[in-house]
Amino acid sequence: ANIELSGLEVTLVNIMSRETVLRQFLSTVAPAYDYAIIDCMPSLGMLTINALTAADSVIIPVQGQYLAVKGLEQLMRTIARVKRQINPHLMMDSRTTLAKEVSEQLRRNYGSRVFSSEIPRSIRVAEISAMGTSIYEHDPDGKAAQAYAALTKEVLQLGPQIKRHRTGQVR
Repeated sequence: ANIELSGLEVTLVNIMSRETVLRQFLSTVAPAYDYAIIDCMPSLGMLTINALTAADSVIIPVQGQYLAVKGLEQLMRTIARVKRQINPHLMMDSRTTLAKEVSEQLRRNYGSRVFSSEIPRSIRVAEISAMGTSIYEHDPDGKAAQAYAALTKEVLQLGPQIKRHRTGQVR
């Protein structure tokens, strides 16, 4: 059913397909792009489920703190469920930042699925959210911008590998 609200058409989503709305939209614009990056809030709500349903792969930033690692375990179970029930092509990539001890634990537990790039904690990164700009505009020569550039290179290097291994985990 469609509803007209202040000149905007809103489609009521069938409860059975609500987790595929983003995938359906992205399929209409996909030919115009090589990559689409979907940045989600750290929650397991419907928006995150939509993103997991639409995605080919997942990058999981993890803070170097104990509770963040526990949250990672829950997210991994959710990703496995989405992959099993909704999106069998979903692959998971993990990266870690911050505390050396937790980083080492993640690397021990997840091995090659953890990126080598680590994004440092930076006041510049916090400032860009409030300013609505990118780290490359705000502090292009800073450590955070360099770390994001290194991570971008790692992700782009996975492109050919992802295309060859669509059904397995890459990182």
